[in-house]
Amino acid sequence: MMLAVTVCYTITSLSDKYAVSEAKFTSDEFTFLMCSSMSVFLAFSLPFQKISFAFTWQSFLAIILVAACKMLEFQMSAVVLKQLTAFELKAWLGITLFASYLSDVIFGAELKIISIACIMVTTVGLVCIARSGREGKVDYKSIIIPLALYLLSKFGYGIVIKAFSPYASSIMQLLPAMIIVALIMLFKVSIHAISDKNRRGALIVILARIPNTIGMLLENAIIAISLTNYSFIQPMILVSLFLIGIIRKEKRSRLNLAGSIICVLGIVLFQVFK
Repeated sequence: MMLAVTVCYTITSLSDKYAVSEAKFTSDEFTFLMCSSMSVFLAFSLPFQKISFAFTWQSFLAIILVAACKMLEFQMSAVVLKQLTAFELKAWLGITLFASYLSDVIFGAELKIISIACIMVTTVGLVCIARSGREGKVDYKSIIIPLALYLLSKFGYGIVIKAFSPYASSIMQLLPAMIIVALIMLFKVSIHAISDKNRRGALIVILARIPNTIGMLLENAIIAISLTNYSFIQPMILVSLFLIGIIRKEKRSRLNLAGSIICVLGIVLFQVFK
């Protein structure tokens, strides 16, 4: 499942970068396109899902929290991706590994020193990538708050889905949340303006939501098993983007290249010794 999610999210990561850096969609337009199209695709998946929903305050709180996480994720990613590459953003998401691993321990997983060591190796690689900043092309001061909120939203989503699963299945948390965010964004954007701005770009974003939706459904299944595995999906995407970069012969500074290799090493070791 993790490999399948990695493939799906690698496709959408490249599409998301295109949407904000080339198609020039604003954060509101990007969020609306994401949530409205994914709501439709998620609805089509309902007959194949295990659905459960208890009419309790916990279930409705879960929907609100998931909506908040997704709103933050899409809005902040649109801001951050204007400066960071999809590769660098996935590298930063590796920071959530520590929090997710400790959360798994709290939920009953075994604490292993070797696992912590592997996470630390991965973090060293992330620091190298962050410091390289593509030779000064990234102004981290301008995106530090959006980046922090993005990381918080990704970690928070996993916690909410796992913690509230006894009250509502993941699909019944996610689908209503996406509809809520889409409706909120509908009052902030103009569909006509989006079409006039870049109709082809909008179509690409919408079509990319198909693998995105598949990835999210599989991702929710992984969350039920392990929050750490959920967090490792992002560094696994990092590995695939790294390989794509090599194939494309993208230029990297020595520090960026070293950090990338260290990240890959940390990810592989963690999966071997977990």
